[in-house]
Amino acid sequence: MSRSKSRARSAKKRTNLYDEITNKIIGELEAGHVPWVQPWGTAAAKAPLAMPNNAATGRGYSGINILILWGAVIEHGFPGQSWLTFRQALSLGGNVRKGERGTTIVYADRFVPNDEKKRGRETGDDPKAIPFLKRFTVFNAAQCENLPANATAAAPATPPGVIEPMVETLIAATGIDFRIGGDRAFYAPIDDYVQVPPPQAYFEPINWHRTALHELGHASGHPTRLDRDMSGSFGSQKYAFEELVAEMNAAFCCASLGIVPTVRHADYIGSWLKVLKDDNRAIIRAASKASKAADYLLGFLPDDMPPDGMGAPKPNRITA
Repeated sequence: MSRSKSRARSAKKRTNLYDEITNKIIGELEAGHVPWVQPWGTAAAKAPLAMPNNAATGRGYSGINILILWGAVIEHGFPGQSWLTFRQALSLGGNVRKGERGTTIVYADRFVPNDEKKRGRETGDDPKAIPFLKRFTVFNAAQCENLPANATAAAPATPPGVIEPMVETLIAATGIDFRIGGDRAFYAPIDDYVQVPPPQAYFEPINWHRTALHELGHASGHPTRLDRDMSGSFGSQKYAFEELVAEMNAAFCCASLGIVPTVRHADYIGSWLKVLKDDNRAIIRAASKASKAADYLLGFLPDDMPPDGMGAPKPNRITA
């Protein structure tokens, strides 16, 4: 096979993977299901509210892989959020049970084709890197047998009375100008401050914390922080994309803090669908940026108050 045909086939595989993931998310949204806000109180009752992690390394997954693995937990009713590859199961002295089907996750990276390297050498320009996704297959710990007990243990639930102080500590620790008042929640990018109505304005007090995490997600994109493109005007695709990032960031933060995620802006689902249908890589980029925003914010928690609220170390992330 010629080199050009091989590259074409590889490019098609990458495009198909982007399409596969995007179409799945689109299908969920069109069915009225928001993938980053799974029904933890119903179908997922078997699994604890938590972020997915690798049972062999202890590292947490990030980006689009969070949505993929949460979806698999919901779909199959797995009792835990721990995952590992076939080889990792063997390395721990266990094995994947015969007949079990794995879940495909992805690793995102960039590479520079040889032709582009040559062009860069000849012209003196910087060679252009091409993004790509690599597939990996993982299995839930419940699909394995003979694993050590610590590989299958579910994360303990967050103790009552811990959630609110953790969120309030996080708000103060970020150093972001956070104001309480008015009748609407928003982030002002030019003046760089968050404003949220007082807690008593919310029917359920926990919604104040969910809203705060959503708006802090926007604030994480300021040029002095993660420097995201915040230039989109209301109704534009850039605006919808940033809302998608903030929504998923809030869900990731909530799950890390033991708060059941909810949709803060369901009226944006139509605009999110347009973004996803116009760009098959948008959901992967948005999930990656949301994961980085959540890691940035949660990184401000004091060392003696980690995201799981139980004294365990803050998790590293497996990026996607």
